[in-house]
Amino acid sequence: MNTSNFISLLEEHQDKSLLFEYAPGMLVGTNYHITEIKHTTIDSVDCGAGTDSWKETVIQLWESPTELGKENYMTSYKALAILKKVGQMKSYEMDAVVKIEYGNAMFHTSQLHVIDFEIKENKLVIKLTVNPTDCKAKEICGVPETNTVESNSCAPGSGCC
Repeated sequence: MNTSNFISLLEEHQDKSLLFEYAPGMLVGTNYHITEIKHTTIDSVDCGAGTDSWKETVIQLWESPTELGKENYMTSYKALAILKKVGQMKSYEMDAVVKIEYGNAMFHTSQLHVIDFEIKENKLVIKLTVNPTDCKAKEICGVPETNTVESNSCAPGSGCC
């Protein structure tokens, strides 16, 4: 989901509580805060010497230990107000992919991709997932498209990895 779609989704559902599902059935706590919004530019070189660049909007969530047991989630309205305030200070790249940065004691901190959303009663549930790492130069490296990789397919001196 890109930044424009994410902001539009919040605008459409301002009256709803905003929940984040970081794994199936696992929700960020009611005590979360949006602690940082990052406008990032990735400028990369992969293991096959291919270059790429793209932009991301990374929204960091943090659970406040002083608000454990809080009854209500942040509303989409409040989250939208935070995003708009940030947007006035530093403009968004509206086509940039949105990622949600989150972690807790039982889930490693990660930048999660928005894969879907669901409306449940008065709640907007943003569904997240971890995208695994991948070799972007499979053809150059001779790596098959399946998940099985031969141990020497990216050996030193092979022109890959």
